[in-house]
Amino acid sequence: MARDAGPDFIEALARGLDVLRCFRAGRPLMTLSEIAAETGLARPTVRRILITLEQLGYVRSAERDFALTPRVLELGMAYVNALSIWEVARPHMLRLVEQTGESTSMAQLDGSDIVYVARVAVPKIVTLAVTIGTRFPAPATSMGKVLLAALTPDELTAVLAEPGRSGIDPRWHPDRAELDAALREVRAKGWAMADQALAPGIRSVATGVRDGDGRAVAALNVTVHAAETSTERLTEHHLPLLLRAAADISHDWARRGSVPLTVGGVTPGGGPPRP
Repeated sequence: MARDAGPDFIEALARGLDVLRCFRAGRPLMTLSEIAAETGLARPTVRRILITLEQLGYVRSAERDFALTPRVLELGMAYVNALSIWEVARPHMLRLVEQTGESTSMAQLDGSDIVYVARVAVPKIVTLAVTIGTRFPAPATSMGKVLLAALTPDELTAVLAEPGRSGIDPRWHPDRAELDAALREVRAKGWAMADQALAPGIRSVATGVRDGDGRAVAALNVTVHAAETSTERLTEHHLPLLLRAAADISHDWARRGSVPLTVGGVTPGGGPPRP
């Protein structure tokens, strides 16, 4: 897969990542030929990449098929753990689920998609399965609208120009004027709703999680089934609880970010660590 990149771009690494991204829901097993067709790479190249990934423990082979191993989770969890997202958000998200009886998730923006980075779920029959790492088109989701609303006009244009990688065709396809109007409303209210814009039956409300400088670093939502929970119930009961949880997570996140990292019990720059 040719790329317009500079001299420091490592094409071999990019090809390896292309191969890893071939595996997704509904396609846990793939043959060498299928991977070559999906990536546009030559079969000998794909073969060498798969052998390398297998020796590193990220891929396993079974007869003619290849599959990912659980070790690939390290790649995504390294990001989550580096930001301490789950550690900071977990108690507040658990409390929110207890209060609402509904699932709650946290997501961040990656191009024109949102990516789920934390989740506490309750058993519900929904049209789309959601796990850590799940991607959805940002404009059709409540969390996506919250995160898009935090961007400058130039940033928003750049983000929307990036092709989505979720593989989901949402029900709502706004043009730029329609999306801009929706985002203005989000900025005015401080929260967003998505009422079956992504898929039938999925209704959610979201707000931002902010760092110490007030920047939206993630979005937090409550998701309900449209047949069970009305928009009135969602906004009148669940939304205030969501806003409180997001504020508490923001407070803890900002406080954590204000404490210097310690190395061997010593704060970089001199002096003992803060108690």
